[in-house]
Amino acid sequence: MTLNTFRQTLLICVLLQIGSVFLCHTAKAQLQQIKPVTTSEIGFGIGGANYVGELSPNYRFLNNQPAMTIFYRHDISAPITLKAAFMGSHRIFNDKAFKDGSQNLPHHDWRDAELKLSMLEFSLGIEYNFLDYYADIRQPHRVSPYFFLGAALLNFNHQLSRQGDVMEPFDNKFTVTIPFGVGVKYALSKHWNLGLEFGPRFMLTDNLDYLQESGSGLLATDLGASNSKSYVNPFDKDMYFYNGISLSYTLYRLNCPPVYKRKAGILD
Repeated sequence: MTLNTFRQTLLICVLLQIGSVFLCHTAKAQLQQIKPVTTSEIGFGIGGANYVGELSPNYRFLNNQPAMTIFYRHDISAPITLKAAFMGSHRIFNDKAFKDGSQNLPHHDWRDAELKLSMLEFSLGIEYNFLDYYADIRQPHRVSPYFFLGAALLNFNHQLSRQGDVMEPFDNKFTVTIPFGVGVKYALSKHWNLGLEFGPRFMLTDNLDYLQESGSGLLATDLGASNSKSYVNPFDKDMYFYNGISLSYTLYRLNCPPVYKRKAGILD
């Protein structure tokens, strides 16, 4: 082999190596643009719905009424997940059971009533995961805190009675709420997840507890409409919290790269 032949052979090998590196880098970049896995979750949770209003201005854990939720999650990117959920709660409670120890408020003794309250909430929202929860699905133990924000439609039905007499009959109403809060999810295995969540729901009504500025109804007539108004805070709306634990199952879908298609030539 002459020197010129050796040089030509070496040049061809170098060019082939450079071309293969360029093609591999291009193919890798195209694959990185494709999300390898799309995930969905179905699950349920149990916890408590916690009323906050004139009768109990502060959050108290003992005020939790039993609540249950079912939900569906679908990820649209590494950090962002869409979530749809139903939450239901029902409880019968006495005004005096909601007394706030940190504030000496007269509402409980003044009204001395029993409230039956049922709530059904449908919510849509987004969750922002601070860690890439599905970065490596081969790792069974993964964890990520998250923040959520959304909008919800609340259907609540309440009745107020005093000393066995119905003061306000069952009244079925709808209102819009704004849920937000924080949570954390932990992977028990490749498919099963454990979650914790806590967050308030801001309401557009002040009548969840049958205490409103209008002072209408039989209770206001019995106690005096002017007295009813004086016990209501006109600057705040009622709200409630949901805090609970959940268990969900993850469904995976592997995304295949796009099929290569030959581009049309000049003579095609």
